[in-house]
Amino acid sequence: MNELAVTVVGAGQAGLSTAYHLRRAGLAPWADYQVLDHAPAPGGAWQFRWPTLTYGRVHGMFPLPGSELPDADPLRPSAEVVGEYFARYEREHGLPVRRPVAVHAVREAGGGLLRVESDAGAWLTRTLVNATGTWRRPFWPRVTGQESFAGRQLHTADYSGPEEFRGRRVVVVGGGTSAVQHLLELDGVAARTLWVTRRVPRFRAEPFDREQGRAAVAMVAERVERGLPPQSVVSVTGLPMSEAMRDARRRGVLDRRPMFERMAPEGVRWADGELFEADVVLWATGFRPAIDHLAPLRLRETGGGIRMDGTAAVRDRRIQLVGYGPSASTIGANRAGRAAAREVRRLLAGETLPAAEPEPLPERTGDHSPEQLKVPQTAAS
Repeated sequence: MNELAVTVVGAGQAGLSTAYHLRRAGLAPWADYQVLDHAPAPGGAWQFRWPTLTYGRVHGMFPLPGSELPDADPLRPSAEVVGEYFARYEREHGLPVRRPVAVHAVREAGGGLLRVESDAGAWLTRTLVNATGTWRRPFWPRVTGQESFAGRQLHTADYSGPEEFRGRRVVVVGGGTSAVQHLLELDGVAARTLWVTRRVPRFRAEPFDREQGRAAVAMVAERVERGLPPQSVVSVTGLPMSEAMRDARRRGVLDRRPMFERMAPEGVRWADGELFEADVVLWATGFRPAIDHLAPLRLRETGGGIRMDGTAAVRDRRIQLVGYGPSASTIGANRAGRAAAREVRRLLAGETLPAAEPEPLPERTGDHSPEQLKVPQTAAS
């Protein structure tokens, strides 16, 4: 069985950033490290986004390290643009990405090694960088009467655009940017929409500056340092207000209702008995980290999360997590990839790993937004 110094699981922004920095640190692609990606093509989770999410509507991406963002037609689907960008990045930097490979489990192999088991075989590795993101773990809240609803239920992960909802009555549940994007797209297509959130959304008209960005990241970091699951920071940053959103608010499209108490065959019902008749409930309720394959290593704390020191899992420092907690963003992914490569290099050299040093935010290409700083939501906001 082949033995590697490093195995990276996941080839989204965090995984590619890590692979880039591992190569710059002197590790040889394929001989010393590889990247295992479950997706059929380059592009990370972007390749699964709905076609009507165009490149011009993306809330600002940060370029991968050592590259520039593509100057693409803003009307092209973001899935296409980002997929091509990631594919070119992998080629130009000679990154050792193997796909499609679904990793099922990571286990202790003895002798300081880890065993990575997948549908394409098994590998031994001295260290592992987990960059699996959240897209494969959509969060579905449980609501009384949910099974009785006679209409259709789907999650943002299954959303393919507004046309399939033409003439339908649609309830959109969730307080994040995806929910707002769905409502704007469904406006004028669906017969009627209703927005439901657990908490009152806070809209932000002012630019999202670097200081606010640091505060949002620090809030999430504090949770993972305590071993708690990461949560959404939309409640801190607020939803970025655009002209389209202002117009939608004026017309009542973004008039939010509190969370309903139960679901009925014909729709959703509140505690006072009010019923909204619906054909579709669209759950824009976020995602959770896709880390079930790490379960054999028993990394979770009693609080349900993995306690982190920088990018290292406190219970097993051979495991680095990027795209988890404060690095689950286009800003954080690049920074975490560099930090993880640094920690891996020290671990392989037999050095004692110090607490991770904070790195400055990269220069912004525009005002930061909650989409750039987004972390998995664990409930309808």
